[in-house]
Amino acid sequence: MSPRSLFFVGILSLCLAFGLYASMTARVPAPADKVAPAIAFKAEPFDLTDVRLLDGPFQDAMLRDKALLLGMDPDRLLHNFRVTAGLPSTAQPLGGWEAPTCELRGHFVGHYLSACSLMYASTGDNALKTRVDYMVAELAKCQDALPTQGYNKGFLSAYPESLFDRVDAGQRVWAPYYTLHKIMAGLLDAYEHCGNQQALDVDEKIAGWLEFRVGRLSHDQMQAALKNEQGGMNEVLANLYAATGKADYLKLAEAFNHEAFFAPLAAGQDELDGLHANTQIPKVIGAARQYEVTGDPRMHQIAAFFWDRVALHRSWVIGGHSDREHFFPIMDFSDHLSPVTAETCNTYNILKLTRHLFEWDASAAEMDFYERALYNHILSSQDPDTGMMTYYVSMKPGHFKVYSTPVDSFWCCMGTGVENHAKYGDTIYFHAPDTLYVNLFIPSTLRWTDEGVTVRQETKFPDEGTTRLTIHCAAPRKFAVELRHPDWAPAVAVFVNGKRQDVASEPASYLTLDRTWHDGDEIEYRIPMALHVESLPNDPTTVSLLYGPVVLAGDMGADGLPANGQEAKQPGDLNRVPDPPAPVFACSAGEILSHVQRAAGKGIAFKTKGLVKPADISLIPFYQVHHDRYTVYWKVTGAAPPATVGL
Repeated sequence: MSPRSLFFVGILSLCLAFGLYASMTARVPAPADKVAPAIAFKAEPFDLTDVRLLDGPFQDAMLRDKALLLGMDPDRLLHNFRVTAGLPSTAQPLGGWEAPTCELRGHFVGHYLSACSLMYASTGDNALKTRVDYMVAELAKCQDALPTQGYNKGFLSAYPESLFDRVDAGQRVWAPYYTLHKIMAGLLDAYEHCGNQQALDVDEKIAGWLEFRVGRLSHDQMQAALKNEQGGMNEVLANLYAATGKADYLKLAEAFNHEAFFAPLAAGQDELDGLHANTQIPKVIGAARQYEVTGDPRMHQIAAFFWDRVALHRSWVIGGHSDREHFFPIMDFSDHLSPVTAETCNTYNILKLTRHLFEWDASAAEMDFYERALYNHILSSQDPDTGMMTYYVSMKPGHFKVYSTPVDSFWCCMGTGVENHAKYGDTIYFHAPDTLYVNLFIPSTLRWTDEGVTVRQETKFPDEGTTRLTIHCAAPRKFAVELRHPDWAPAVAVFVNGKRQDVASEPASYLTLDRTWHDGDEIEYRIPMALHVESLPNDPTTVSLLYGPVVLAGDMGADGLPANGQEAKQPGDLNRVPDPPAPVFACSAGEILSHVQRAAGKGIAFKTKGLVKPADISLIPFYQVHHDRYTVYWKVTGAAPPATVGL
């Protein structure tokens, strides 16, 4: 184990030893929105404070992320803000995308505020809230000290306001609105999850500065400015409107709607080919949020159509999408198996959009996609030794994962990454009046305050295809439990207190248990898992193997990996490392499963026999592959050896 890994493990051990993984009692309730939704939600999420993860891979990833967050020096993160504001700083500058010369500097601080706030809500660890409160107070000092440069007060960033002049002039500049979105979103998360009123005050001052600046531009000038990547400005401003009830913020959010991008989506036209993928998804999340606060059906159409085209038609088997950060023609998937596929930020954002759509219609198909991307992309994106994050997750056969460094990367995907692992509890359960949705099979506890109910979900899924939910309530309560019947499970079985229930359901739907529940009632839900083959959309001769929702990877070992490890300062630093020839399936597609058998031992593990050329191989969950080369996509050659084994 490397010195960095030992240091990381030491931090995690201290966190656990001193009880920093806190109880369910340290909670700051989220403040209620001032604006009531303009639509009727079919299902709503629980607050993160109501869900606690239990032992399993998601809790492991969360605790690694918490140790990483608490191990960062807040004064180094604040350095560029202080320097830009003319305030003294003795901290050593960070590198990568937070370097003093990088135009995107400051973006990670926004992500960091969000991640610490989400992690505080997820764990109740007051050390995280203390960190958030300190950084908000220091950012407020920077905001007060920043010169106005001829505009109005309220600007806050780690770069000068002049970068926005370059946006307005159509000059080359790296995404100042994108960075501003991260800062504003981080402040709003600090308000909502940590109860920090000062964070909301700072955010509103930024919005006041922004309103003055944007108000000077004509509609055409503003639309031209939106050609520069703007992140989710329309989303965070819609959220600020909901939090404060101030209509000016909604008007400002609408000014950031990029009409050249929205118009085809509103007309049901997929014109995504060639577009930078992660520039577009946050805009659509903003459309979804505007639909919720205004009821505008056009915003619904934009969000729903985009989600369908990207999630169901443009995604790799792991749930991610894009090549070299761009959308490509759907019929060209097999031409894009490169080292720079599946940008992790994209999946962070498409899952945010998925949650919005699920609130509207409670569709199991949306949760099937969510599960696929969560297990196979998000969970697989963190190095278990160091807590570092992926940028691209390569779909090229024989390639490997590349991770960020602790102080010299700070990529966009490191920013969304520290958020990803802080909020695993946000989608396991949703609710409606008298209805509990169980979307994901992740060990956890739920406090359903409105019903006076707690639920404990115990499971070793996906290693085992069973989950158990125990209901606790002081008095009998009547409500429906909706259990997701995944699209990958032909048949399921459910038992209540040991008695099998005669309830019907189909794949990609919800199984309903509607009854009066008593304290101690237990639901046992059996979801049989099996191997299955999935081909590329345009190429039936290129396939992947899955076990239930879990993508299996061929473990190709560590030969030829970089001698200095798999960390990189820039996302593409290691993408030119030569890869070995790709292994292939030497049979027809219909014969593949007859050449795969379960490996001995616990967990998900398979091996091939007489299937793979040049040599048979072990198959394990993709989310467990970190320091080896791997293959997720296999070419099927059609040369069939004799079938020798089965499941």
